[in-house]
Amino acid sequence: MTVATHWRQRIGNQRDWVWRGWQIRYTFMRSSSELEQVNPPIILLHGFGAAIEHWRYNIPVLSQQHRVYALDLLGFGASRKAYVTYNTELWVEQVYDFWRTFIKKPVILVGNSVGSLVCLLAASRYPEMVKGIAMLSLPDVSLRQEALPGFLSPLVTNIENLFASPLLLKPLFRFLRRPEILRKWAGIAYEDKKAVTDELIHILAAPAQDEGAERAFCALFETSRNPSFSPSVRQLLPNLSIPMLLCWGSQDKMVPFALASIFSDLNPRIERVDFEQAGHCLHDECPDRFNAILLAWIKKHFHLKKALDV
Repeated sequence: MTVATHWRQRIGNQRDWVWRGWQIRYTFMRSSSELEQVNPPIILLHGFGAAIEHWRYNIPVLSQQHRVYALDLLGFGASRKAYVTYNTELWVEQVYDFWRTFIKKPVILVGNSVGSLVCLLAASRYPEMVKGIAMLSLPDVSLRQEALPGFLSPLVTNIENLFASPLLLKPLFRFLRRPEILRKWAGIAYEDKKAVTDELIHILAAPAQDEGAERAFCALFETSRNPSFSPSVRQLLPNLSIPMLLCWGSQDKMVPFALASIFSDLNPRIERVDFEQAGHCLHDECPDRFNAILLAWIKKHFHLKKALDV
């Protein structure tokens, strides 16, 4: 993987965009090759608690053949920490309006975790925007309630409601944003502990210091545990007819690896790739392998005239 330059140089040209009155950060990197004119653009969407920097090992490689964009979803990264009702519908509208403003041609969406949910719903809502989607781990909020025994569901809900109080959530947030605690969380998300670097912890910790971060955390906690946070993956997947790539780490401790086979059986257009001995953030934990797989999948389905030797 490329590590010689600072991550700020590896993520491209950062810009601010005002969406519905909120400041949104995005970045883009253009290809120096004429292939950019014939190859579809790529939009990268991060997971929960991450930001565009999380794609620092992917943007430089992908941009050799494509124009690449990455967004900080509202509430994350360097985007505004708004106190709103967060859900995938909101982020899909953000992505769609960004696409209408800056791109206006069909793209490939690539997402990790919650970003995968946004990709899936965006492809369903706005087919004119999306040529294909690549999903790295795919959570399904609707499965959470089903997985609980009936007698436990009220108890779990009552406990969550207790912790949902800002009086408890704000001190919890201040505790969780400490670098040493973030390092422990990253150690759970990443199977390869060597990938949990000081650079990664800095990237994860910085946005939590922003103005409004505490209130945004409270809003995210409240809405992300609600089934209305996102439509059911099992309802959305069967209805898509575009190429889909589903990548999953066999040691994913955030979203069960067992879901990979369940979801991949829902639609014959899904190509599934399992990453052995890898965790939740494949693009960052094993970027060389992921970049090669993604580019090969794009070449197969979108008729690139030339591809990198991957």
